[in-house]
Amino acid sequence: MLHQGERAVQRRAGLTADGWGSAGVRATIPPVAAEFLSRQRLLVLAAADETGAAWASVLTGPPGFATAPDDRTVIADHLPGIGDPLADLFDTERPVGLLMIEPATRRRMRVNGRARRHGDQLLVRTEQVYANCPKYIQTRAYVDDSPSASRTALVAGELTTGQQQWIAAADTFFVGTYAAGLGADASHRGGNPGFVTVTGSRRLTWPDYVGNSMYMTLGNLELEPRCGLLFPDWENGHTLHLTGRARIDWDPDRAAAVPGAQRLIDFDVERVIEIAGGIPQRWSFDEYSRFNPA
Repeated sequence: MLHQGERAVQRRAGLTADGWGSAGVRATIPPVAAEFLSRQRLLVLAAADETGAAWASVLTGPPGFATAPDDRTVIADHLPGIGDPLADLFDTERPVGLLMIEPATRRRMRVNGRARRHGDQLLVRTEQVYANCPKYIQTRAYVDDSPSASRTALVAGELTTGQQQWIAAADTFFVGTYAAGLGADASHRGGNPGFVTVTGSRRLTWPDYVGNSMYMTLGNLELEPRCGLLFPDWENGHTLHLTGRARIDWDPDRAAAVPGAQRLIDFDVERVIEIAGGIPQRWSFDEYSRFNPA
């Protein structure tokens, strides 16, 4: 299906190639992708809740916790837990975006489709399956599983000072977007610490760097500004989930002031959920991507 949002962003960015974007992506899972999926420990998922607010979250487990039993199905062995913004949403089928990322090798794979609960599992019927380039991914090594003894969730309408510092120091976050009738999508954003600018308790800005020119995230935002952000605390196992509205700023002068930025994205925070023990794994930092602008 032609994605009008993607085409609008591509035209504004000066891309004239036909058939580039989600319309050219296949629905089936090739064997190499199924094998990659079976090795992963971490799966990012994105969906909208009953109010239309978009969220990004994460599922983790040992290699094999997510599998592809056939070329149109992904199954994860468990569901979002207590306090998670996506908990209990999949009792009814809904669009979902998945991102499988292997920090140690900078490999990633995206699957978009429709998901529903199947017992204690999440079952996804695929509609789009594709790989991404390794740009802007910082390498990290899996250390161990260390589930929190007390998983707690704090909910607020704005960022605390500590959360603002968390975001300002981040080198990685994930974005969940969707557009009515066109599905949901989960994507990765990375850069050197400080690439996300915090300008208050309710406003963030990040640069849009050179990517694959498919503009799936920006295409969704062109049609639907509601999106969700996930900031993981890799070393301590906590997660910070934000939902709000994003706007693409095409002002070239403003972008020119930020190294590597082609354009900037402004995000207004509407709700915040911080989960202690949101990631029952520990990951150690290795090195920054050579593609990160200084």
